[in-house]
Amino acid sequence: MALNSINTNSGALIALQNLNTTSSELNTVQQRISTGKKIGSAKDNGAIWATAKNQSATANSINAVKDSLQRGQSTIDVALAAGDTITDLLGKMKEKALAASDTSLSTASFNALKADFESLRDQVTKAATNAKFNGVSIANGSTAKLTFLANSDGSGFTVNAKTLTLEGLGLTTGSTFADAAAAKGMITTVNTALQTATNKLASLGTSSTGLDTHLTFVGKLQDSLDAGVGNLVDADLAKESAKLQSLQTKQQLGVQALSIANSSSSAILSLFR
Repeated sequence: MALNSINTNSGALIALQNLNTTSSELNTVQQRISTGKKIGSAKDNGAIWATAKNQSATANSINAVKDSLQRGQSTIDVALAAGDTITDLLGKMKEKALAASDTSLSTASFNALKADFESLRDQVTKAATNAKFNGVSIANGSTAKLTFLANSDGSGFTVNAKTLTLEGLGLTTGSTFADAAAAKGMITTVNTALQTATNKLASLGTSSTGLDTHLTFVGKLQDSLDAGVGNLVDADLAKESAKLQSLQTKQQLGVQALSIANSSSSAILSLFR
């Protein structure tokens, strides 16, 4: 038989315990809805929180990798642009040398072609020298290779430099011709330089394609890591919203149950009437 006591109300105590539990669950759901996360701190789930933090740090560090790779893209693009200019100049140099090899030319015409040839030659040097991005070049012979970040572990993506200066193409600052015979011989020299330039540009193009592909992969990797972190810590807001409605109703019922339990002791007064 239940004890009728004004000192201890077991029903009220049980109702209060249930109400406190409901209130605690309601606070948790409200926090998840307001933050959008089911695990917002280490006390929610230490193991999952630690895993998410580590993966999030990795994903964030990939931003530095992307910056480095994009800098690499720009460096190669500048070198390729200079290379296009240089191959055009070499083509014109070949044209001038071929025209100057004509023995029927007057001295004035020959000298004009020679001057044009030398001007084009000097422009090759300028194009190669100015092929820099952020003060770095892989076309002017100042470096043998450049290594850009490839992953968050610090591993690198190496691009071998290709010297596009006159010396790198088998020419010199003194390359010219004094007569028609020398001009004819210069045609072969310029042809060789042009072939060398196109081979080097083809190699740079391959490196650029590889770098572009890796940059795309790194972007997808970062997206996958972000999605993985979201799967670990993000709350299902549709589910939490439905749970919120349920807990609010449960809380109201708990308050009523506690009120009923507290009022039950007043029935004892009727025993003394």
